[in-house]
Amino acid sequence: REKFIHVCNPHLEKMKEDILYHFALGTGTHDFPTLFGDVKFVCVGGSPSRMKAFIAYIAEELGLGSPGCDYPNICAGTDRYAMYKVGPVLSVSHGMGIPSISIMLHELIKLLYHAKCSDITIIRIGTSGGIGLEPGSVVITRQSVDATFKPQLEQVVLGKTVIRSTNLDEQLAKELMQCSKEIGQFNAVIGNTMCTLDFYEGQGRLDGAICLYDEEEKLQYLKNAYDSGVRNIEMESSVFAAMCNLSGVKAAVVCVTLLNRLEGDQISSSHDILVEYQQRPQKLVGYFIKKSLGKV
Repeated sequence: REKFIHVCNPHLEKMKEDILYHFALGTGTHDFPTLFGDVKFVCVGGSPSRMKAFIAYIAEELGLGSPGCDYPNICAGTDRYAMYKVGPVLSVSHGMGIPSISIMLHELIKLLYHAKCSDITIIRIGTSGGIGLEPGSVVITRQSVDATFKPQLEQVVLGKTVIRSTNLDEQLAKELMQCSKEIGQFNAVIGNTMCTLDFYEGQGRLDGAICLYDEEEKLQYLKNAYDSGVRNIEMESSVFAAMCNLSGVKAAVVCVTLLNRLEGDQISSSHDILVEYQQRPQKLVGYFIKKSLGKV
């Protein structure tokens, strides 16, 4: 049976028009089923340029585009997010941090709902700091955990703290891991991902403008994280997992590690190496999409 997007908001049915303000789209001005009804895969990532590069890559992989072909930004009416589409694949930027990706996901989920999309898979691709892994390793997230290593998202709604699960689809993670083995080009692991509210103190860095702990305390914290199953750190996965769970969507997080945080805090690899690292999640997800569509 086809699985349609579920929106946990009865108020939407009472609205004559739904304006997705940060996408510059609306049900009164755009035909969502015609524009997006065939979407089966949604890939999201922080950078607009990276998501444009991804859509060009997947178009070529699926034989749906030609080299050098330009793909218009569907959200050109705003500078908040960028969105690109080719065939059944939608590519959307989400900015940096929980607040930014949360806003994007509210509108993305409504877009898919209004478009009457079914059997959707959403995958976040991005970069992260690794723990106990060589730079360039790809982490497929088992569950997102907070800074105390709990698999949950705490959110204050109407003055009350709401706790939501941040588990991700186990079968999807295994399928992505199998794809990585078939590609055989880089190291990949399944592990927990710690999602923090901050890049510096929240991740135990020593190089921020404010740091009131020493290196020994930092290393002990990161070792505790490793012992709890954490293999990388980023800033979006918890709300991503929580919102996809509530919407009944299969979801995964695939992030490459740019450094091993047990060995330092600053990213020192060359630009060319970092570019190659950042292509690894898109290669893995691109292969997964091709395989899902029977094109491998």
